[in-house]
Amino acid sequence: MKHVASLQYGVVFKKAFCDPEIFSAFIRDLLGIDFAIDRVETEKEFDPPVGYVKPRFDLFAEDSKHRIIVDIQHARLTDHYDRFLYYHSAALLEQIRNSKDYHPRLTVFTVVVLTSGDRHKRDLALIDFDPRDLQGVALHEIPHKILYVCPKYVTDQTPESCREWLAAINDTLDEEVDETQYHRTEIHKLFNSIQQDQISPEERARMIEEYHQEELHQTGFDEGKIFVAKGMLKKGIAHDIIAEVTGISAEALRELPDV
Repeated sequence: MKHVASLQYGVVFKKAFCDPEIFSAFIRDLLGIDFAIDRVETEKEFDPPVGYVKPRFDLFAEDSKHRIIVDIQHARLTDHYDRFLYYHSAALLEQIRNSKDYHPRLTVFTVVVLTSGDRHKRDLALIDFDPRDLQGVALHEIPHKILYVCPKYVTDQTPESCREWLAAINDTLDEEVDETQYHRTEIHKLFNSIQQDQISPEERARMIEEYHQEELHQTGFDEGKIFVAKGMLKKGIAHDIIAEVTGISAEALRELPDV
Protein backbone atom coordinates (compact mmCIF):
# COMPACT_ATOMS: atom_id res chain seq x y z
CA MET A 1 0.00 0.00 0.00
CA LYS A 2 1.14 3.52 -0.76
CA HIS A 3 0.24 6.54 1.37
CA VAL A 4 -0.71 9.47 -0.86
CA ALA A 5 -2.31 12.89 -0.65
CA SER A 6 -5.95 13.00 -1.76
CA LEU A 7 -6.71 14.21 -5.28
CA GLN A 8 -9.81 15.92 -3.89
CA TYR A 9 -7.52 18.86 -3.12
CA GLY A 10 -6.92 21.23 -6.01
CA VAL A 11 -3.30 21.77 -4.99
CA VAL A 12 -2.65 18.00 -5.09
CA PHE A 13 -4.55 17.43 -8.34
CA LYS A 14 -2.59 20.22 -10.02
CA LYS A 15 0.70 18.90 -8.62
CA ALA A 16 0.03 15.51 -10.23
CA PHE A 17 -1.54 16.52 -13.53
CA CYS A 18 0.73 19.46 -14.34
CA ASP A 19 3.23 16.80 -15.42
CA PRO A 20 2.92 16.82 -19.26
CA GLU A 21 3.33 13.03 -19.54
CA ILE A 22 0.57 12.31 -17.00
CA PHE A 23 -1.71 15.03 -18.38
CA SER A 24 -1.30 13.89 -22.02
CA ALA A 25 -1.96 10.22 -21.18
CA PHE A 26 -5.05 11.15 -19.13
CA ILE A 27 -6.49 13.25 -21.96
CA ARG A 28 -5.69 10.70 -24.67
CA ASP A 29 -7.42 7.92 -22.73
CA LEU A 30 -10.37 10.06 -21.67
CA LEU A 31 -11.09 11.78 -24.99
CA GLY A 32 -9.59 9.39 -27.50
CA ILE A 33 -7.58 12.08 -29.28
CA ASP A 34 -3.95 12.32 -30.37
CA PHE A 35 -2.55 14.79 -27.86
CA ALA A 36 1.00 15.59 -26.74
CA ILE A 37 2.37 18.70 -25.03
CA ASP A 38 5.55 20.07 -23.45
CA ARG A 39 3.95 22.00 -20.60
CA VAL A 40 0.76 22.44 -18.60
CA GLU A 41 -0.28 25.80 -17.16
CA THR A 42 -2.03 26.10 -13.80
CA GLU A 43 -4.41 28.87 -12.70
CA LYS A 44 -4.62 30.07 -16.31
CA GLU A 45 -6.48 33.33 -17.06
CA PHE A 46 -7.07 35.18 -20.31
CA ASP A 47 -5.81 38.75 -20.56
CA PRO A 48 -7.86 40.67 -21.53
CA PRO A 49 -10.70 38.67 -19.92
CA VAL A 50 -13.64 37.32 -21.93
CA GLY A 51 -17.07 38.40 -20.63
CA TYR A 52 -17.98 39.97 -17.30
CA VAL A 53 -16.60 37.14 -15.16
CA LYS A 54 -12.94 36.18 -15.53
CA PRO A 55 -12.58 32.37 -15.54
CA ARG A 56 -9.50 30.78 -14.03
CA PHE A 57 -8.66 27.32 -15.35
CA ASP A 58 -7.08 24.84 -12.94
CA LEU A 59 -5.09 23.12 -15.70
CA PHE A 60 -4.67 24.40 -19.24
CA ALA A 61 -2.68 23.02 -22.17
CA GLU A 62 -2.52 23.42 -25.93
CA ASP A 63 -0.99 21.58 -28.83
CA SER A 64 -1.23 22.61 -32.48
CA LYS A 65 -4.81 21.33 -32.79
CA HIS A 66 -6.39 21.27 -29.34
CA ARG A 67 -6.99 23.52 -26.36
CA ILE A 68 -7.55 21.36 -23.29
CA ILE A 69 -8.99 22.60 -19.99
CA VAL A 70 -9.19 20.39 -16.90
CA ASP A 71 -10.92 21.63 -13.75
CA ILE A 72 -11.09 19.83 -10.44
CA GLN A 73 -14.08 20.36 -8.14
CA HIS A 74 -14.70 18.61 -4.85
CA ALA A 75 -17.57 20.67 -3.40
CA ARG A 76 -20.98 19.67 -4.71
CA LEU A 77 -22.13 22.98 -6.14
CA THR A 78 -25.49 23.38 -7.82
CA ASP A 79 -24.06 25.46 -10.68
CA HIS A 80 -21.15 23.36 -11.94
CA TYR A 81 -22.87 22.49 -15.24
CA ASP A 82 -23.50 26.17 -16.00
CA ARG A 83 -20.18 27.34 -14.56
CA PHE A 84 -18.04 25.13 -16.76
CA LEU A 85 -20.19 25.75 -19.81
CA TYR A 86 -19.25 29.41 -19.32
CA TYR A 87 -15.56 28.52 -18.91
CA HIS A 88 -15.69 26.42 -22.05
CA SER A 89 -17.40 29.20 -24.02
CA ALA A 90 -14.77 31.70 -22.87
CA ALA A 91 -12.02 29.43 -24.20
CA LEU A 92 -13.81 29.39 -27.56
CA LEU A 93 -14.58 33.11 -27.72
CA GLU A 94 -11.03 34.09 -26.79
CA GLN A 95 -9.91 32.70 -30.16
CA ILE A 96 -12.28 34.83 -32.24
CA ARG A 97 -10.47 38.02 -33.23
CA ASN A 98 -12.78 39.56 -35.85
CA SER A 99 -16.21 39.18 -37.42
CA LYS A 100 -14.81 37.77 -40.66
CA ASP A 101 -13.87 34.43 -39.16
CA TYR A 102 -15.90 32.69 -36.46
CA HIS A 103 -13.97 29.43 -36.70
CA PRO A 104 -11.76 28.83 -33.63
CA ARG A 105 -8.21 27.79 -34.57
CA LEU A 106 -8.13 25.17 -31.80
CA THR A 107 -10.70 22.53 -30.84
CA VAL A 108 -11.65 23.07 -27.20
CA PHE A 109 -12.21 20.19 -24.79
CA THR A 110 -13.15 20.93 -21.20
CA VAL A 111 -12.89 18.12 -18.65
CA VAL A 112 -14.51 18.67 -15.25
CA VAL A 113 -13.49 16.20 -12.54
CA LEU A 114 -16.09 16.04 -9.77
CA THR A 115 -14.35 14.07 -7.03
CA SER A 116 -17.20 14.15 -4.50
CA GLY A 117 -19.81 13.00 -7.02
CA ASP A 118 -22.91 14.57 -8.48
CA ARG A 119 -26.66 14.36 -7.92
CA HIS A 120 -27.11 12.42 -11.19
CA LYS A 121 -24.63 9.70 -10.12
CA ARG A 122 -23.14 9.15 -13.59
CA ASP A 123 -19.50 8.25 -14.17
CA LEU A 124 -19.29 10.28 -17.40
CA ALA A 125 -21.57 12.88 -18.95
CA LEU A 126 -20.90 14.63 -22.25
CA ILE A 127 -21.98 17.91 -23.84
CA ASP A 128 -21.41 17.46 -27.57
CA PHE A 129 -21.85 20.67 -29.54
CA ASP A 130 -22.04 19.01 -32.95
CA PRO A 131 -25.43 19.59 -34.63
CA ARG A 132 -27.51 16.51 -35.43
CA ASP A 133 -30.43 15.92 -37.72
CA LEU A 134 -33.80 14.72 -36.45
CA GLN A 135 -32.64 11.13 -36.74
CA GLY A 136 -29.71 11.87 -34.41
CA VAL A 137 -27.03 11.71 -37.12
CA ALA A 138 -24.12 14.05 -36.42
CA LEU A 139 -23.14 16.58 -39.08
CA HIS A 140 -19.46 16.67 -37.98
CA GLU A 141 -19.30 20.45 -38.08
CA ILE A 142 -18.46 21.41 -34.48
CA PRO A 143 -15.97 19.22 -32.59
CA HIS A 144 -15.88 21.01 -29.21
CA LYS A 145 -16.95 19.02 -26.13
CA ILE A 146 -17.36 19.22 -22.35
CA LEU A 147 -16.88 16.05 -20.35
CA TYR A 148 -18.04 15.79 -16.74
CA VAL A 149 -16.19 13.00 -14.89
CA CYS A 150 -17.31 11.51 -11.55
CA PRO A 151 -14.70 8.94 -10.40
CA LYS A 152 -16.95 7.93 -7.49
CA TYR A 153 -19.33 6.16 -9.88
CA VAL A 154 -16.88 4.11 -11.98
CA THR A 155 -18.30 0.67 -12.85
CA ASP A 156 -17.51 -2.26 -15.13
CA GLN A 157 -19.53 -0.42 -17.79
CA THR A 158 -17.22 2.62 -17.67
CA PRO A 159 -15.22 2.68 -20.94
CA GLU A 160 -12.06 0.64 -20.45
CA SER A 161 -9.81 3.39 -21.80
CA CYS A 162 -10.57 5.67 -18.85
CA ARG A 163 -11.78 3.22 -16.17
CA GLU A 164 -8.34 2.85 -14.58
CA TRP A 165 -7.84 6.62 -14.36
CA LEU A 166 -11.19 7.18 -12.66
CA ALA A 167 -10.59 4.31 -10.25
CA ALA A 168 -7.13 5.69 -9.41
CA ILE A 169 -8.45 9.20 -8.70
CA ASN A 170 -11.18 7.84 -6.47
CA ASP A 171 -8.74 5.48 -4.75
CA THR A 172 -6.62 8.40 -3.52
CA LEU A 173 -9.48 10.03 -1.62
CA ASP A 174 -8.85 7.96 1.53
CA GLU A 175 -5.11 8.73 1.17
CA GLU A 176 -4.07 5.13 0.60
CA VAL A 177 -3.77 3.20 -2.68
CA ASP A 178 -2.90 -0.35 -3.61
CA GLU A 179 -0.62 0.39 -6.55
CA THR A 180 -0.54 -3.29 -7.59
CA GLN A 181 -4.09 -2.88 -8.94
CA TYR A 182 -2.94 -0.45 -11.64
CA HIS A 183 -1.05 -1.14 -14.85
CA ARG A 184 -0.58 2.26 -16.50
CA THR A 185 2.95 3.59 -15.99
CA GLU A 186 1.58 7.13 -15.91
CA ILE A 187 -0.73 6.24 -13.02
CA HIS A 188 2.21 4.83 -11.06
CA LYS A 189 4.07 8.05 -11.80
CA LEU A 190 1.04 10.00 -10.54
CA PHE A 191 0.97 8.03 -7.28
CA ASN A 192 4.69 8.63 -6.78
CA SER A 193 4.29 12.38 -7.30
CA ILE A 194 1.64 12.68 -4.57
CA GLN A 195 3.15 10.39 -1.95
CA GLN A 196 2.77 11.87 1.51
CA ASP A 197 6.51 12.46 1.82
CA GLN A 198 6.51 14.34 -1.50
CA ILE A 199 4.06 16.99 -0.28
CA SER A 200 5.79 20.22 0.72
CA PRO A 201 4.88 22.28 3.82
CA GLU A 202 3.45 24.97 1.52
CA GLU A 203 1.27 22.41 -0.25
CA ARG A 204 0.07 21.01 3.09
CA ALA A 205 -0.87 24.53 4.18
CA ARG A 206 -2.94 24.96 1.01
CA MET A 207 -4.61 21.59 1.60
CA ILE A 208 -5.62 22.71 5.10
CA GLU A 209 -6.97 25.96 3.66
CA GLU A 210 -9.01 24.07 1.07
CA TYR A 211 -10.34 21.74 3.77
CA HIS A 212 -11.62 24.64 5.87
CA GLN A 213 -13.16 26.34 2.83
CA GLU A 214 -15.04 23.12 2.07
CA GLU A 215 -16.17 22.93 5.71
CA LEU A 216 -17.55 26.47 5.54
CA HIS A 217 -19.30 25.71 2.27
CA GLN A 218 -20.94 22.60 3.64
CA THR A 219 -22.05 24.43 6.79
CA GLY A 220 -23.61 27.20 4.72
CA PHE A 221 -25.31 24.70 2.45
CA ASP A 222 -26.80 22.80 5.42
CA GLU A 223 -28.07 26.03 6.97
CA GLY A 224 -29.72 26.88 3.66
CA LYS A 225 -31.50 23.51 3.52
CA ILE A 226 -32.69 23.93 7.11
CA PHE A 227 -34.03 27.41 6.33
CA VAL A 228 -35.98 26.07 3.33
CA ALA A 229 -37.28 23.09 5.34
CA LYS A 230 -38.56 25.33 8.15
CA GLY A 231 -40.40 27.51 5.66
CA MET A 232 -42.04 24.51 4.04
CA LEU A 233 -43.03 23.06 7.43
CA LYS A 234 -44.72 26.33 8.41
CA LYS A 235 -46.77 26.13 5.22
CA GLY A 236 -47.95 22.65 6.17
CA ILE A 237 -46.17 20.80 3.36
CA ALA A 238 -45.94 17.05 3.94
CA HIS A 239 -42.74 15.74 5.53
CA ASP A 240 -42.02 13.24 2.75
CA ILE A 241 -42.11 16.02 0.14
CA ILE A 242 -39.81 18.25 2.23
CA ALA A 243 -37.42 15.34 2.74
CA GLU A 244 -37.29 14.70 -1.00
CA VAL A 245 -36.66 18.38 -1.82
CA THR A 246 -34.09 19.17 0.89
CA GLY A 247 -32.46 15.82 1.54
CA ILE A 248 -33.21 16.16 5.28
CA SER A 249 -34.66 12.95 6.71
CA ALA A 250 -38.17 12.85 8.15
CA GLU A 251 -36.69 12.07 11.58
CA ALA A 252 -34.44 15.12 11.43
CA LEU A 253 -37.34 17.30 10.29
CA ARG A 254 -39.27 16.43 13.46
CA GLU A 255 -36.30 17.53 15.57
CA LEU A 256 -35.89 20.97 13.97
CA PRO A 257 -36.23 23.73 16.60
CA ASP A 258 -38.67 26.65 16.41
CA VAL A 259 -41.03 25.06 13.93
